[in-house]
Amino acid sequence: MPEKVVLIIQARMGSSRLPGKSMMPLYGKPLIYRLIQRVKRCNSIDEIFLAIPNTKENDVLTDIAKSLNINIFRGSENDLVDRYFQCAKNANADIVCRLPGDNPVPEPSEIDRAINFHIKLPVRGFTSNLSQISSSGYPDGIGVEVFDFHYLNEIFLKDKSDMEKEHLHLNFYDYVTEKIYDESWCPVNTPKCPEIFSRPDLILDVNTIDQYQFIADLYEDLYPKNAKFSINEIIKWYDNEHRKN
Repeated sequence: MPEKVVLIIQARMGSSRLPGKSMMPLYGKPLIYRLIQRVKRCNSIDEIFLAIPNTKENDVLTDIAKSLNINIFRGSENDLVDRYFQCAKNANADIVCRLPGDNPVPEPSEIDRAINFHIKLPVRGFTSNLSQISSSGYPDGIGVEVFDFHYLNEIFLKDKSDMEKEHLHLNFYDYVTEKIYDESWCPVNTPKCPEIFSRPDLILDVNTIDQYQFIADLYEDLYPKNAKFSINEIIKWYDNEHRKN
């Protein structure tokens, strides 16, 4: 029986750095809508869940999920490990893909690349092309994290710090310090970024108002010309904008 691949997108309205960013408009639709619209084009995913906190302020996000015909899961606000574990368990996931809800330009082909790369590994651990790992060359914000459910189960059962509960990836890998949590338990792997868009200098997530405005401008320029614009078009646009300045 084939393994079930489940993509879980985490989002919440109460972000500490930029509250309400999930509903900020990108070419006439909320940011989270645009993100989901793109990942629905992936070929290697069996099911998509939007995993949000079980609080009233997040009710608005359920309408987005329903409008795009994806699943919704509601759980803990600050314990992201618990939210992911309960969602993945509910979905009967064999392979879990994690995508933060503030990455509004995920590249469907690169999510597929990471999943297929992970599945073919002789020893599976934590696979990511969400950001650069080991000089892979990836821009920040076009990929995904992939791991088997049993790792998530083990993380759920172990003692964790508040930071490890809130930032699931820290139980595998710290992108800032480039430290692997425990390589003997869970090795970290990454596909190599295709040379044509190997741009680790490029930040494509939204944590500040300036980053939001950058992405909003990007959507205003690119989306009307091609609703399925790719990372190659993003880079061309980015470089042209910087030349103007």
